[in-house]
Amino acid sequence: MFDFWIDGQSGAARSGSLTLPHGTVETPVFMPVGTQATVRTLSPADLKAVGAQIVLANSYHLHVRPGEDVIAQLGGLHKFMAWERPLLTDSGGFQVFSLEGFRKVDEDGVEFQSHVDGGRRKLTPEKAIEIQATLGADIAMAFDHVIPGGADEATARDALDRTLRWLDRCKKRHAELKTSEQTLWPIIQGGTLPALRTESLDRILELGPWTGIAIGGLSVGEPKDKMYQTIDVLEARLPATLPRYLMGVGFPADLVAAVERGVDLFDCVAPTRGGRNGSAFTPEGTLNIRNAAYRTDEAPLDPSCDCETCTTYSRGYLRHLFVAGELLGLRLLSLHNVRYLIRLAAEMRAAIQRGGDAFATWADDWRRRYHHTGVA
Repeated sequence: MFDFWIDGQSGAARSGSLTLPHGTVETPVFMPVGTQATVRTLSPADLKAVGAQIVLANSYHLHVRPGEDVIAQLGGLHKFMAWERPLLTDSGGFQVFSLEGFRKVDEDGVEFQSHVDGGRRKLTPEKAIEIQATLGADIAMAFDHVIPGGADEATARDALDRTLRWLDRCKKRHAELKTSEQTLWPIIQGGTLPALRTESLDRILELGPWTGIAIGGLSVGEPKDKMYQTIDVLEARLPATLPRYLMGVGFPADLVAAVERGVDLFDCVAPTRGGRNGSAFTPEGTLNIRNAAYRTDEAPLDPSCDCETCTTYSRGYLRHLFVAGELLGLRLLSLHNVRYLIRLAAEMRAAIQRGGDAFATWADDWRRRYHHTGVA
């Protein structure tokens, strides 16, 4: 039920297939983020139309509102959000980390102030697993202690050790609940310090076996080169048989660089957040549709794209929607951006399956085009 096999390789880049209770996911894959059981502005039909294979939802937000018990009464998360394909739920570790000033971390877990009603709540490793079991996603993530990018070694060490102690508790609670249609994935922490990252990985593997593994604590403020160096350090040591999930990363150049380093799965709010702000991914770089230069532009947003936005509307019309404050514009750019990343993942998969140095050649060509405008 939780099988993963590699069906292509080019350098460190891999293509594979991940079998889950609600379907098989072809990798590399980008997972749109449906934080509150919805990908903002997009319906399940939209997501299917752009080729989404798996969606991420967040257990912290769904616990706070409407509550996992409500979702269970309404048939579980898949039925609740009308998405029958695979789902992954984040544990809430990152969301709690983002509540700086409104949370208190101790060995038991994290006490925090709800962003919805201001009430005090406690999230422990056991509670995070119980929430996710109730929600019923295919993949549940372990509860981890996230720290800012560039944190010092003492802070990174403290969070790493705590994350591993919490992981042991997560694994025990997950086993007790006997959630046979849900698997648990651990999260590698350790800041940008190579020795801590490799130690985190080694200690996680000792607690296995696992059906997948995540790299967390990146894209949280550290320089890009540090993120890539961290993935490089881990790539040589990660088991080839496990799918590798880089959490919270979703800008095109980062996806290409990470796949080049052996990563298989990604998630990020970037495509929908950017779309709601008039920012569109294109093969040449990021385009701001609000620019006056597009006022009378009859061309599609991206002539190479097959999404509804690009096959139906002109740049001039899309600019009009944003200038007029029409909600349709937010949906159409979000739809395109998600489709762009899904197409990008499919292009990478095809290049990997050609074998040899095909992926490196493809990636070099992609970078020459994507950075042509100087906008990343």
